[in-house]
Amino acid sequence: MKKFFTTVFMLVAVLTLRAQVITVVVKDTRYQTITGFGAAACDGAMCPFGTDIAPVRQLYGPTSKIGLNIMRMEISPNFKGDITAADVGWDTPYDWKGSVPSAREAKRRGAIVFGTPWSPPGDFKTNGTAQGGNSDSQGNQRGELRKDCYEKFFPWLNTFLEYMKKNGVAVDAVSIQNEPDWWVNYSGCLYTPQQQLDLVKNYAQLLDKEKYGVRLISAEPLGFDPSYSNKLLQDPVAREHIDIIAGHLYGHPPLGNMKSAAVLAKKYNKEVWMTEHSVTDYADRLPTWHEQLLFAEELNECMEAGCTGYIYWYMRAHWGFVGTGEAKYNPGNTRNALLPRAYVMSHFSKHVTGSTRLGTTSSMATGTESAFENTAYIKGDSLIVMAIDTTKTTYKLRLRLPFKVKSGTQIVSTSNESLCKEEPIEIEEPTSEISVMMPPRSLNTYIFMIDQTSAAISDQKADDGPKTYYDLQGRRIDKPQGLCIERSADGSARKIYVDE
Repeated sequence: MKKFFTTVFMLVAVLTLRAQVITVVVKDTRYQTITGFGAAACDGAMCPFGTDIAPVRQLYGPTSKIGLNIMRMEISPNFKGDITAADVGWDTPYDWKGSVPSAREAKRRGAIVFGTPWSPPGDFKTNGTAQGGNSDSQGNQRGELRKDCYEKFFPWLNTFLEYMKKNGVAVDAVSIQNEPDWWVNYSGCLYTPQQQLDLVKNYAQLLDKEKYGVRLISAEPLGFDPSYSNKLLQDPVAREHIDIIAGHLYGHPPLGNMKSAAVLAKKYNKEVWMTEHSVTDYADRLPTWHEQLLFAEELNECMEAGCTGYIYWYMRAHWGFVGTGEAKYNPGNTRNALLPRAYVMSHFSKHVTGSTRLGTTSSMATGTESAFENTAYIKGDSLIVMAIDTTKTTYKLRLRLPFKVKSGTQIVSTSNESLCKEEPIEIEEPTSEISVMMPPRSLNTYIFMIDQTSAAISDQKADDGPKTYYDLQGRRIDKPQGLCIERSADGSARKIYVDE
């Protein structure tokens, strides 16, 4: 037995020596602070909301295995006659009752909750229905918000906020529209960038932000078309109303449209949220490990693009985070059991939330077409390096860090069956250069503890512009209190302590 272990050790040592080397230099150049990660609790596989909030319990909160902290829900335009004041304490003609249990549970676990309209009410629209109009049965009539109903739109959102508040959910943000540039036959509404600007510039003051403590999110175009957010941010009146710009990634990878849209967002200190995408949502099978790594690369590229919040599509789906139990996707799709994609997300949601992204350079090409990707972050006394490789090659990762570190942990996922394995990184004395192993086809999170006695962390110089504050879970707070993160108008961030 002793001989066996000696042989194994020698083999590992030989492989380590022969491993190709990738050098990553982490710089103390600071970019966006990451608000968090989440998923949608919308219709479809999440139903019925009222009796099954297990996905939220599995996924949300700092003590959960996954650590999500943002939840998206639909602001339904549909009328439902079964909701009465006796049921919910406050009457509404709209189908909002189903969202309450999941939203309430998410809030209980410290999450940011926001709502997105798929359409305003049908009687506000040119085609008289909540449907988008793109079908023969709907007359192929483009559904748009009527000009004479612009003044009704934000009061309608106030009604939603009041309903949720009376049912125990303080909604944190509301969006203007889901995919305003996609003509659909389901619930939908079309806006041009100019129409969205007219709506926000002339009527957004009717959204009662102060009463509900709510932020306004731009419309969420299908492929993160920057013309929607740029039009808003270039107008000084509209810009004051918008807190977050948002969009989806269908047909456009993160380092394209979203990166372009983030330029003005950074200039005007606006957050950038990717609010919907489903990666490799195959109808006939579960995702392969390679496809899980592609999802990890998308998360990584969103961070590189300047994203501050990433929200996946359905949290419960066979290609999502929690199993549906559908027999045709089993084994591996047990109802309400965590799926591999959730653990891939946890590399980011558990460790990157609340951090500030740092600049990096690499000796190997990175980007959308590369097999290797990396990013780095700082959060308090922790320095975090993310590394992804989709090839079958074992690499030695030589890290050159901006601070000396005294200890470390590697969290590695190498297959759908081997996820989030933790291993200590041995460091004999504080050092700013360290080599770690990166297994083939792996997602790796390296977390180092900065040695404060040998390498001081330099605060970013704060500018004279407006500042925003976040707790260490990435949630925005009204004023600094206790240990928190201060973000300046230029997008830089630093950790501060305010004695209460």
